[in-house]
Amino acid sequence: MPSKPVVVASTSGLHARPAKIFTLAAKEAGLPVTVSFNGRTVNAASILSIMSLGVDKGHEVIVGIDDDEGDPDQVQAALDRLVSLLELDLDTV
Repeated sequence: MPSKPVVVASTSGLHARPAKIFTLAAKEAGLPVTVSFNGRTVNAASILSIMSLGVDKGHEVIVGIDDDEGDPDQVQAALDRLVSLLELDLDTV
């Protein structure tokens, strides 16, 4: 499973608006995306699961895509897009 660490840049962390934007992007990826934080791994397409992690600005999370049978280029592109999204302050989008 390809994964990548990322430091969350949004002022409010992964709460409300940033979580909504991120989960919509995870759904649009069309791949099984996860986010891990503090020993918990959740479905990135679930806003309630993402918000339940309690991720604040500056926290590092691991974004992963569990699709060993998919096109490696598509998987990597989706992973890069999702990581880039978390590197933005989604409160200002």
